[in-house]
Parts: sequence; C-alpha cells; structure tokens
Amino acid sequence: MFKKILVPVSGTEADIETIKLACRLAKKDKGQVWAVSVVTIKRALPLDAEIDSEIKKAEEILDKADAVAGEEDYEIETDVLQAREVGPAIVDEAVERGVSLILMGVAYKQRFGQFSLGNVVPYVLKNSPCPVILYQQ
Repeated sequence: MFKKILVPVSGTEADIETIKLACRLAKKDKGQVWAVSVVTIKRALPLDAEIDSEIKKAEEILDKADAVAGEEDYEIETDVLQAREVGPAIVDEAVERGVSLILMGVAYKQRFGQFSLGNVVPYVLKNSPCPVILYQQ
C-alpha cells in the first residue's frame, strides 16, 4: 500500500522511531523510503546560498537516519533540502516524488501551557497530497 514513503527528519528523538516504522512499512510492500532534512534559508539570502554549518548539521541528522535504517536492514535515500519554509518544502517534495505516505515524528512541545504542534505539522496535514502519519515522541 505504501510504496513511497517520505520521512522529514529534524534531529529529534522521534526521528529514530519514524525511520524504523518507515522501514518496516516499506519492507512489507517492497517500497522506497526517502529521509529529508530541510535547511531554512533566511529571506535576506539567496535560496541557493550554502550555509555550511546548517548543511553539515542536516547531513549529520541524515547520517543518523541512514544508520537507523541500516539497523533495520533496509536501505533508504537521504536528501538535504533548502527552502524558506519547512512545511511547503515537505509538501513540494512529496508532490515531486509522488509519495504515497508522509511519516513525521513530533516532539512533545508546550506553548502557553498547552500542547502545540508548531506550524510545520498543521501545514503538512492541510496541504499534503497523500496520507500523513504522525508519531509523537
């Protein structure tokens, strides 16, 4: 059912479980898994500006995701995306790759004493071209 799975990773503990789950789902249907890390570029800079420290951090996050997939005995593809906003970058990547599932890890955050999803998750849920599964840490 889920032949192509997109897993946005951000360096939280939830990433590990989402990668494991994506690998298990993909194995069942002999699917593909893409892990992406989005580097946000400030509006003052050109979109193709290379911010070495941020790109290095994103690559380290993806290396960790790749290692987790290796533990699950599954090979995934990884990619660093550069964008102004994280939510639209994830949705655009899902459309471009024609994925059948977006699997996102969500850290438990509180804002003003209430549980908060931030602004990325609601954007992806609202605009996704495919089903979205959220994994709360």
